[in-house]
Amino acid sequence: MNHPAPPSAPSGAGVDTGTGVDAGPLALRPRGPGTDRRPRLRRAVAHYAPVLALYGGLKLIGFSVFMYLLDSAGDFRHKHPRFGGGAHTWDVLASWDGWWYQQIAAHGYTPALVTDPNGRGLITLEGNSAAFFPLYPATMRLVSDCTGLGLYGSGMLVSVVASFAAALGVHAVTARFGGSRAGLAAAGLWAVWPGSGTEWSGYSESLYVALAVWACHAVMSDRWLTAGVLVFAAGLGRPTAVALIAALTVAALLSLHRRRGDFARPWTAILIAPLGLVGYLLWVGDHMGDLRGYFILQKGAWAHTFDFGKQTIDVFTSLAVGRSDYLFPCPVEDMIGAMTVLLGLLLLPLLIRLRPPAVLTVYTILTFALVLGSQQIFGNVSRYLLPAFPLFIPLAVKLRGLGLPTLTALLALTAVASGSYAGYALFELGVP
Repeated sequence: MNHPAPPSAPSGAGVDTGTGVDAGPLALRPRGPGTDRRPRLRRAVAHYAPVLALYGGLKLIGFSVFMYLLDSAGDFRHKHPRFGGGAHTWDVLASWDGWWYQQIAAHGYTPALVTDPNGRGLITLEGNSAAFFPLYPATMRLVSDCTGLGLYGSGMLVSVVASFAAALGVHAVTARFGGSRAGLAAAGLWAVWPGSGTEWSGYSESLYVALAVWACHAVMSDRWLTAGVLVFAAGLGRPTAVALIAALTVAALLSLHRRRGDFARPWTAILIAPLGLVGYLLWVGDHMGDLRGYFILQKGAWAHTFDFGKQTIDVFTSLAVGRSDYLFPCPVEDMIGAMTVLLGLLLLPLLIRLRPPAVLTVYTILTFALVLGSQQIFGNVSRYLLPAFPLFIPLAVKLRGLGLPTLTALLALTAVASGSYAGYALFELGVP
């Protein structure tokens, strides 16, 4: 798809390679044996440092507020370490799903479908680690083995580093639509978006989004093999990678329809992309003795299944009249989730109006459909929609008109609030 050309690049920005892709500061001069690397390094620092500084500063503000609220309220001290509790505020970051990821990193998987003797209603099976995809705990274990850090420290390191990689990717993709200032605003929005409290925690969101955003960037740059490998890896990270697989497939087929020449790479990407997701689901199913094992476990142990939006409608109609008699109510967290959904639905037409490449459109729409079409703890919607990063683009394009001091101040104030709505509400007032 065509999209509006970005405004003239500011000094220090990359150059157009002919594909509409910002090649970055490293492409300003050809490489050669005698090329001085120092000017190129300085240009790279000038190009990327503002993105990293803004994102890091905003996250540090939000994270500090989150930790302060935890300590002030003190409720975590009376909760089980698995369920939002611990001896220290930072222990909360590796509770809930984070506890499962650490168990997998330490002990591996034992896939099984075991009836819960105390189960009732929708919960009929005991929870099992096979419900959590392997990429994040495997990376956590690898970092731990290589650095000597414990699993908690390794998991946090992976999440924090991946969050910065994702911020750079969000900047790179958005800069195509509105230039470097819009890319900077989008990276800032990634730091303060609802659900962003999981970016610096023992959760897999940061790693998944880093893979997803750079996979989309690779597709937009016609680097099909890179895109295929990144989507393969993302498929080992989260089940919603099916949206990313479909987006790559549609983009590759459109490219094949238009192009004359190399057909091998897009087809190879199409074949590689689903192998991670499908491979893990088949492995779990084989070990459970039922190829549907993963989905049976999700439904029986977590009441998580695709219901074509029935529960989402139930939640919205209940919240609209002040009721909380729906499945798994968490009023504060659910209201934040509902506001996130409404914000996303408002931004989606604005994104489409920019005429983005098909990979972004398909990925965003399918991510929304998968999240809203599922029966689940509704409060989780704010973090489940966090990977829908293309929604940042239209808002970032509007924000690019602000001066840098004004933009920074606005995002900083939002970061302060994010310590509550994106951190404390998610981990302590609900179930992340």
